[in-house]
Amino acid sequence: MGNQDVAKGDEFERKAEKKIKGWGLFSSKYEDAADLYQKAANSFKLSKSWDRAAAAYIKLASCYLKSDSKHEAASAYVDSANCYKKISPKQAISCLDQAVNIQLEINRFNMAARYSKEIGELYEQEQNLDQAITYFERAGDLYQTEEVNTSASQCRQKVAEFSAQLGNYQKAIGIYEEVARYSLNNNLLKYGARGHLLNAGICQLCKGDVVAINNALDKYQDLDPTFSRTRECKLLADLAVAFDEEDAVKFTVAVKEFDSITKLDAWRTTLLLRVKENIKAKELEEDDLT
Repeated sequence: MGNQDVAKGDEFERKAEKKIKGWGLFSSKYEDAADLYQKAANSFKLSKSWDRAAAAYIKLASCYLKSDSKHEAASAYVDSANCYKKISPKQAISCLDQAVNIQLEINRFNMAARYSKEIGELYEQEQNLDQAITYFERAGDLYQTEEVNTSASQCRQKVAEFSAQLGNYQKAIGIYEEVARYSLNNNLLKYGARGHLLNAGICQLCKGDVVAINNALDKYQDLDPTFSRTRECKLLADLAVAFDEEDAVKFTVAVKEFDSITKLDAWRTTLLLRVKENIKAKELEEDDLT
């Protein structure tokens, strides 16, 4: 069946190219060719020839652009990206980028945000955090423009997560504090604020400035009067003391105690290990001095 579908796809493509090269009214020949490229792409998809299907969708997008059907062109680029996702994330990103630019041209910011977020996710899969940050930031800004606040906030949290992983703690702190403020002003999200404040506090610990950590804890308790009664606040306070005293054992005990009730995710664990390594390094330095 697969080879038959490929042969059908080839046939549709030949007919489409013939249409474009032939005579006929400019707009209608591109519309006819578009119809044939769509059929070609479907045939290639049936045979799981993802690269051929993706290429046919790109030709389809080109026909739509020639006949000024920009929304359809953007959709064709997205269809192409979905085929490329199966074989080449890099080419999928390139097609989604085209879709984003077209949606921006026609002021469909919500769609542009959605595809920017998708590009961010592909870069995340590829472990390219710098580029992931760029596209999640862009998506967050576009969602904000359209006042889709929850999606904007989710994208910003991704930016904070990756920024911290790359060691840009100050940027992450700013975002987590902003998201916590936003959550505290929303009855449905209020409970989640303590998690964002914990993330900001962990980033403060990674920066390693004891005065800043204690100031931050005071600030978080002013922001959220219930925070001082939470286990998240207790953990940060205990970790700040352990950090100040350069006591790795005390630090580990506090982390384990918290983790036994509320499981720490991989991101928090990774950052807390960095802080612990800093404490150990300081202990070693002091051993060398004595």
